[in-house]
Amino acid sequence: MDILALNCGSSSVKYQLFSWARKEIIAKGMVERVTVGDSFIIHEVPNRETYREEYECPDHRVAIHLIIKTLTDKVHGVVTSMDEISAVGHRVVHGGEKFTCSVLIDEDVLSAIKEVQHLAPLHNPPNIAGIEAAQSVLPDAPHVAIFDTAFHQTMPQHAYTYPLPYEWYEKHGVRRYGFHGTSHLYVSKRASVLLGKNPKDCNIITMHIGNGVSHSAIQGGISIDTSMGLTPLEGAVMGTRCGDIDPAIPMFIQQQENLSAKEVDSILNKKAGIYGITGRFTDRRDVIEEAEKGDERCILALDIEGYRLKKYIGSYCAVLGRLDAVVFTAGVGEMGWLIRERALEDLEHIGIILDKEINKNTMTRKRETMISTPESPVKVFVIPTDEELVFTEDVVAILEGTYADHMHFDYSFAGKDFKK
Repeated sequence: MDILALNCGSSSVKYQLFSWARKEIIAKGMVERVTVGDSFIIHEVPNRETYREEYECPDHRVAIHLIIKTLTDKVHGVVTSMDEISAVGHRVVHGGEKFTCSVLIDEDVLSAIKEVQHLAPLHNPPNIAGIEAAQSVLPDAPHVAIFDTAFHQTMPQHAYTYPLPYEWYEKHGVRRYGFHGTSHLYVSKRASVLLGKNPKDCNIITMHIGNGVSHSAIQGGISIDTSMGLTPLEGAVMGTRCGDIDPAIPMFIQQQENLSAKEVDSILNKKAGIYGITGRFTDRRDVIEEAEKGDERCILALDIEGYRLKKYIGSYCAVLGRLDAVVFTAGVGEMGWLIRERALEDLEHIGIILDKEINKNTMTRKRETMISTPESPVKVFVIPTDEELVFTEDVVAILEGTYADHMHFDYSFAGKDFKK
């Protein structure tokens, strides 16, 4: 059984083909600059040279066709026919309250996803485009939706309800939903294994830090709070998103600068965060390099991000009570040793003792590493995330009829004998 995982972003499509029988990746890659122009595909197959092809993709349908063409190519491909693909798993960012677990996609499911696309206008439309494109080229294969929001549907009402007119929740679904759910699920399960405990006995703070950033407080194996909210704009400082700000600021700037609501929303999502502070960068590597040269705004950006990360650790520690571990994951979380150090400075009083040397030497997306000292009461791990494996296992379980939800399913990576 070969499972294709698709992750359609606004201007990219990530993919991974996984052999369930052999428990290994057959191929993976990404089509970049979809809808933007000058698009191309990067295709990776184990024990082969990486293949790159320039190919114009004006929409996601063409990008999906390019992936299919590449996977079946006589020279660079890995399958002779798409009939060899048993099913497709699709990342869907927002499922609203309707979806608390992964589901087989039918007309009703796709319609429900479309109904909440206004809650994630940057993400759900390309997710939907990817589903429809994949269904057109693989009409006979089962398609499964894996929701970013599903993992966080265990939050208690007092955590997800905003102090706003309650009818906004009743009429428009205004509440905290949370995102990056598959990533938080994967790394929290792996952290439980590294702790040598059952997930139900673990309290963990997971820190997914990339261009998008979200954190989760996980108590007894389930999410009880998370930093992103109704949309992925709330929470931590991100590459281009502002995160937590005074809610009066957008209206104030709208009036002062004579901007439309749409223009302000675009600025908060695309021109704020690290980019807004530095005026130039979203990549933390660039920020660190310029900060070392004395750039004051890059120094400020690092100070702000480290401070905000630390505040989330402290607040979630208060919510969880006993804390077993803090986990860093995603691009910056896995590679950004300085960001991690800034976030964990002077937290010995809550039981976090960082081994600065190990932390500084931990910059890999292939190895799980403990970066706290052996005597640290709270362990700190860097765990490379694997959202595509979550997609694959959910798809297979749904096809085999063994899947219920993430709380009642035995993932392979939650076992102590798991090896990537």
